[in-house]
Amino acid sequence: MRGAATSTTKTKTKSRARAGRARAAPSPARVPKGASARPASATKVVNAAPPGAASGAAARSASGSAERSARGSRGASLWRHAKQLGPGLVTGASDDDPSGIGTYSQVGAQFSTGMLWTMLFTYPLMVSAQLASARIGRVTGQGIAGNLRRHLHPALLHPLVWALVVANTVNIGADLGAMGEAATLVLGGPALANTVAFGVVSLALQIWIPYSRYVRILKWLCLAVLAYVAAAFAVEVRWSQVLHDALVPHMAFTPAFVTGLVAVLGTTISPYLFFWQASQEVEEMKGGTPEKPLRQQPRGAARHLERIGVDTWFGMGVSNVIAFFIMLTTAATLHAHGIVDIDSAARAAEALRPVAGDLAFGLFALGIVGTGLLAVPVLAGSAAYGLGEAMAWRTGLEYAPRRARHFYAVIAAATLLGIALNFTHVNPVRALYASAVLNGVIAAPILAAVLVVASRRDAMGDFVLSLPLRIAGWLTTAVMAACLVAMATVHAT
Repeated sequence: MRGAATSTTKTKTKSRARAGRARAAPSPARVPKGASARPASATKVVNAAPPGAASGAAARSASGSAERSARGSRGASLWRHAKQLGPGLVTGASDDDPSGIGTYSQVGAQFSTGMLWTMLFTYPLMVSAQLASARIGRVTGQGIAGNLRRHLHPALLHPLVWALVVANTVNIGADLGAMGEAATLVLGGPALANTVAFGVVSLALQIWIPYSRYVRILKWLCLAVLAYVAAAFAVEVRWSQVLHDALVPHMAFTPAFVTGLVAVLGTTISPYLFFWQASQEVEEMKGGTPEKPLRQQPRGAARHLERIGVDTWFGMGVSNVIAFFIMLTTAATLHAHGIVDIDSAARAAEALRPVAGDLAFGLFALGIVGTGLLAVPVLAGSAAYGLGEAMAWRTGLEYAPRRARHFYAVIAAATLLGIALNFTHVNPVRALYASAVLNGVIAAPILAAVLVVASRRDAMGDFVLSLPLRIAGWLTTAVMAACLVAMATVHAT
């Protein structure tokens, strides 16, 4: 009986399993009229993906994800580096101000491409000077003059600072005059009226807009210098000659050449750039989330010093590349057509029209206005930083005018005196050259003082300049001093 029951149970279990499988099986699909019936298996074969398709799709998906990730990583890296640009970029771009454009244009017109090599030669020298200045500001929390006041006798400091103020004021006058003339060439209207308008607008922006917002305007104005790259490609250039003269130095011991060389060096390695970049590092610490100087809070020092390095190398590179193209453009046009003497940047733009066309003329003229709007605040501000720190006044663009009256009074005086110079009968080219040569004269002693401070442990703590930076800095000082001696020698004979 037990065997029979077991057999019956097994039979019922098999019957239920067969019934379950029958219920689970799909019913045949209904075929519309006129359609051919295909076995379900054939339909599955037709709709099924070919062998390896799934793995290929997965590979493509993974590849696309990797590509998007790489693009995102590159974009994030570029954005991170772009955010590191600030005081160095603005400092470098402001070096190609209208008075600098006038100097580079005069050199290009007078000596053709014979001084292009100076832009490659001065690049590492300029970087070393600016790195030392920027590090002083970030490490000590004070600008150049504030540190020199602690380590230099007033009898030595005050003449240097006042020479800076005079040179900057002459530069401001020349810049505003060139901007007014350039605006008249492009837009029309009286040149003096345009000059006054540019001076007033520049002064108002510095006084009424806080540094944290104002610096963003200055960064956008840096784009104006690209006009000179475009202008060079709008004219005919002998690139083989350009390459030769850029890589092979040429020297002529004549008064005109040596004076031109000193003017180029004084324009490229200008003392006001030292003061401005150091003070902007201090302003950066005050703006946004306030930070302490690296000497007081060394945590994160590597990140800050890396940012200063990237910012300075890039900014000074922009400065020298633009100067290179200004000299190249005027050499390929003005010098090639026998024009070897110009008296302002605006005259250079005007002279370009008949020999290079309206495009080169327009780019050159508009670049003068854009770079001037960038440079005038830097010139006035650096004069105020220098004199204010030397006199122990409260200084800083982040302060409201009522809290730093002396500082803003210097900015206003330098700008207004610069405007007034355009109502005199001072020859513009003489003012430009005098300013550039004066910058060359005071650059060597100021840079020597900067290097002494940046190498002192009682000023910089553990962040004194490295040996390579000290060597490069003193080499720059020696080059500037040697050029001054050469100029004095050739003019004396």
